[in-house]
Amino acid sequence: MAAAYPPGGTFFDTRKSFATIPLEPSFDPQIPTGPFLEAAESLTALFDVLGSAAFKPVKSDMNGNIKKIRDRQLASPLESETLQGLVKAELRGKKSHTATEGLVWLVRGLDFTAQALRHNTSNPSSELAASFRESYTHTLKPHHSMFVKPIFSAAMSATPYRKDFYAKLGDDQTRVSKELDAWLAALEKNVKVLNTFLAKPEAKW
Repeated sequence: MAAAYPPGGTFFDTRKSFATIPLEPSFDPQIPTGPFLEAAESLTALFDVLGSAAFKPVKSDMNGNIKKIRDRQLASPLESETLQGLVKAELRGKKSHTATEGLVWLVRGLDFTAQALRHNTSNPSSELAASFRESYTHTLKPHHSMFVKPIFSAAMSATPYRKDFYAKLGDDQTRVSKELDAWLAALEKNVKVLNTFLAKPEAKW
């Protein structure tokens, strides 16, 4: 896949980053729905960089969950300014938990991606396939059926060599490393906030 950015640029130049999402107040961060969904959509483009058709189901699953949340946001905009508000309002209505369930699965997918890339950047000798397998064991695998697990297993086996993957993120590897780390740290912070919220009784159905 050819890079879609000019020489010296990186994958992150044209993508909405989780780093742009304000997390306020600091003691109980509320995540704005719109910017979060835009950043999540941008993240799915990373699966295109991984370059295998095997990742299409992974990307499709994440985009499907994004759509469930956005549909709820469009139907009840005033109650959906933040993800936490959206979940509370939906569950309060007791008619559906579609968007809430979509958020649960989306966060699992984001966590899967974050842990895989964190493992890979922290272990310079590790190939992507090993990092994604390690992450899958701790994030998505416990929640997947026997029918879904082979799909993800195929995707992880089809990951490119790490040197090829990082080369596709940009020509300047020093800049790629710096921007990837900042992007990843922001993703991890958002995932942590949402995992804490989704573990509360008020987010259960």
